[in-house]
Amino acid sequence: MSPGTDTALRRERIGLLVLALAVLSSGLGLRDPWPPDEPRFALIAREMLAGGDWLIPHRNGEIYADKPPLFIWLSALAQSATGLRIGFLLPSLAAALATLALTHDLAARLWGRRAALAAGLSQIMSVQFAWQARFAQIDMALVACTTCGLYGMARHLLLGPRWHWWWIGCAAMGVGVVTKGVGVLPLFALVPWALARWRGLPGAARIGGSWWRWALGPAAMVAVIACWLVPMLVRVLGSHDPALSAYRDDLLVHQTVKRFADPAHHVKPIWHYLVNAPVLWLPLSVLLPWTIAPCVRRLRRGDARHWFLLGYAALVVLFFSLSPAKRGVYIFPALPAIVLALAPMLPALARRRAVARLALGLGAVIATTTLAGAAVATLMALPDRAVRELAEQGAVAFALPLLVIGLGAIVILIALRRRAVVGLVAVMCWAWFAFGWLGYPALAVRSPRALMTRLDATLGTSGLGMVDWREQYVLTSPRPVATFGYAGKVAPADEEAAALAWLIAADRRLLVPWHRAARFAGFPRQDLGFQNGTHWLLVAPPGGVTDAAREPRLSD
Repeated sequence: MSPGTDTALRRERIGLLVLALAVLSSGLGLRDPWPPDEPRFALIAREMLAGGDWLIPHRNGEIYADKPPLFIWLSALAQSATGLRIGFLLPSLAAALATLALTHDLAARLWGRRAALAAGLSQIMSVQFAWQARFAQIDMALVACTTCGLYGMARHLLLGPRWHWWWIGCAAMGVGVVTKGVGVLPLFALVPWALARWRGLPGAARIGGSWWRWALGPAAMVAVIACWLVPMLVRVLGSHDPALSAYRDDLLVHQTVKRFADPAHHVKPIWHYLVNAPVLWLPLSVLLPWTIAPCVRRLRRGDARHWFLLGYAALVVLFFSLSPAKRGVYIFPALPAIVLALAPMLPALARRRAVARLALGLGAVIATTTLAGAAVATLMALPDRAVRELAEQGAVAFALPLLVIGLGAIVILIALRRRAVVGLVAVMCWAWFAFGWLGYPALAVRSPRALMTRLDATLGTSGLGMVDWREQYVLTSPRPVATFGYAGKVAPADEEAAALAWLIAADRRLLVPWHRAARFAGFPRQDLGFQNGTHWLLVAPPGGVTDAAREPRLSD
């Protein structure tokens, strides 16, 4: 690239990052972690900071073995610097910006500046990318690692040889393993690259060099993993603690091999992603009628770049389709490769009249859907139990944000009706922006902070425990909350027995879901109403002073 082109690309990349930061960080600091996953990771990170145990994660004193600890480390560091409400979201936001920068740079090197801009905007607009960037789940951090791994491999295998990029890419995969186990996914790209080299296709770099240069890549990956794995194993072996041995076995065997081959949850048919991916990868997926034929032509023509990118994406989707357990986030690592593969076609497609009409239609769907949602939300005062539960979850309060999003989308579409594709980009950016600044405060009811603060003010010196406990309650409670085993890890009867023994041993109170209250029949109790879709009771020991129980109104 010429110096002028490099400068223009840098400015363009900075502009994309600023746009992404404005869109994806909107509302930062205005909400607590939302269930199911966010409170769990935030709580574990807080315990790391408080207890100083960074090798073995704990969830309210209980060992947590579901995931490797890197994302939790990042969350803990961010929380220590900025507090809970900002810090818990920073790792995903930073990972999204890194993924965007890598995608834009690789697109520029593979296809040129116009394709790079199209790739960057497509990444920001993609529903799954924007969603994961705004939420504190592990998957955005994983995708940053797998995209870095794919970037390093592409720089070496397509634009190389560049041995240092091979080593960097493999090291990034090692970081991905410490993030979520499947960080080695970019190695799938070796398969289409090897086929391209075997067929002598143009664009696949001829890589010479000694065997040790290749071996340094896996060695870098193993070295990164060992930085966490070896100290953890030494700690477990030296402790002679059965709980730590169970943690090691659960993390390294059950949560990897067994969860892939014989899962207990999220079981879906093998064709699940065929109907799931088009929704997650909107709006790119609606361009399939115009992109399938060009992709096939490029593959037949022997374009090694498309073999590499599409082959990798296809193998990722196939790999996760072979497991009985399927979730949309599993195939998220394939999205950057899809964006890169379609990037050279997007500038020309944006000028087509049919695509412009489609973009206008998608923008209109966003506008009408949000306006319809606002209209429905205003009817939540109707005397119906299901409606009342929706109101408890914030649906009524969300009417104003939906109205603002819908009206703003209409204004944008009218103003940019002659540039429909630009209008769609603006509408989607506006929707995410308004969702953060207006939607987060409107959905404050998703956090139990108000309930836990109110309880703390009224309990005095009484201890507080919880049956069928949820991380968001412990996280937002000003006082410690005693728990008696996690759902799925302990039998309900055993949990209730332990809670009962704890309750009657001293001046204590117990949060109990209504459907689990039979064990505490006859105990003084207070009806706390609904929170996060569950009807809660505050149970006191015999002779404790609480309000009389109020039977819930189950129907009108």
